[in-house]
Amino acid sequence: MRLLSTKLLTVNFKDRLVQKGFSLVEFPFIKIKPLNTEIKTLEDNIIITSQNAASLVLNNPHLSPKLEGKNYFCVGEKTKMLLTGNGLKVIKMSQNASILSNFITKNHKNASFSFLCGIQRRPEIETELAKNKIPLSVHKIYDTLYNSTVIESQFDGILFFSPSAVESYFKKNTWTSKTHGFCIGSTTAASLSNFTENFSVAKTPNENQLLLSIHHYNTHHYAQK
Repeated sequence: MRLLSTKLLTVNFKDRLVQKGFSLVEFPFIKIKPLNTEIKTLEDNIIITSQNAASLVLNNPHLSPKLEGKNYFCVGEKTKMLLTGNGLKVIKMSQNASILSNFITKNHKNASFSFLCGIQRRPEIETELAKNKIPLSVHKIYDTLYNSTVIESQFDGILFFSPSAVESYFKKNTWTSKTHGFCIGSTTAASLSNFTENFSVAKTPNENQLLLSIHHYNTHHYAQK
């Protein structure tokens, strides 16, 4: 099965796909542009919902000293690994922003939060915390830029890791009936559902589950065509 990934993959994940017999092409359909955001203070509780935000703050010499001693609430296993790997305390990791916002509003109603995020982001964190009158300061630290390109070749499967990558892909490409999508999570799948019904979603948003989703489709559907 021939696969297109809409982002550059980790060496480990690439190797595992190749070992399973898949051929792979990668192209980054989005690019991350850091913003020169001045952040003087941060609340004791910090929300980070993307790996991009986590990577940027950890590698920012002006911000990193402000991160110590805080409580972190994040989305995604890789985001959590980045934070804990740098000695930061993660109170809660959820699979998406909706679940995380529900947890915060139920368990931390009397706390104040800082949200480190991109210009383009899901609305749940801000909407739910505002609804519950939980103080939230929003700091936009990066922008997501479309890096669209025309894909001339035919692929059996396309891997999507964010709603922005879905939107970027369809700016210059259409979907064929022979192509199946593989989504890392439910928010990405919701975006892809605007263009096709032919896709699978990882049970939990991580590389292991995405690989299982690809393998299952290859075994039970593609191989039988």
